[in-house]
Amino acid sequence: MRTSIVQTAARLFLVAFLGLGLVTGCATTGETEQTAAEAIAAAKSANADAKAAGYEWTETAGIIENAEKALAEGKEDEAKALANKARMQAENAIAQQKAEAKKFEDGMSDADRAALSGAESDMSASKKAGMGAGVSSYSVVRGDNLWDISGKDNVYGNSYQWPLIYKTNRNKIKDADLIYPGQVFDIDQNASATDIDAAINHAKTRGAWSVGDVEQSDLDYLAR
Repeated sequence: MRTSIVQTAARLFLVAFLGLGLVTGCATTGETEQTAAEAIAAAKSANADAKAAGYEWTETAGIIENAEKALAEGKEDEAKALANKARMQAENAIAQQKAEAKKFEDGMSDADRAALSGAESDMSASKKAGMGAGVSSYSVVRGDNLWDISGKDNVYGNSYQWPLIYKTNRNKIKDADLIYPGQVFDIDQNASATDIDAAINHAKTRGAWSVGDVEQSDLDYLAR
């Protein structure tokens, strides 16, 4: 029973909250400052997250393709408008997934919550016990995001620990939702249990986010 519960919960929660990887150029604080290429990159990134969660809308990929065609034809404004439409669709899909995951979590019994928490602790303990050599640094590649990087077996093996990467590399990451291919992040393999708990708690309670904006909850986490 415990295995079934944990597997079901894991399936619902394994979604890349952070959006990320296919970004070129610098993070911006508003859509009006974005180029069409940046808007397309943000749309691709958000849609990759939605697809990974199994919530991709059927027309989103096509809209992104049309945006790329418009950009290739020199239609900057049209390309940006299409890209922003696709990004909004993807973000809405992710929001839907998060809402359903929260609904599922809220409906769990105390015993089920304990089982899920125990599974996460077991995974963390196994990681610390030496199941796979942990890396001390990680080079970002196209399509990466902090959630997925943290979940890799040779990093933390737990996606909820992504805030550890964010905090350790605060001088390299302006917005946790925007990382770039080619960046090299330091990976703290000696984080204390307190730091790990704080990171997981932040990941689970972060709240709403948007690409290009630095969320206050992230700033509060960094200040701790």
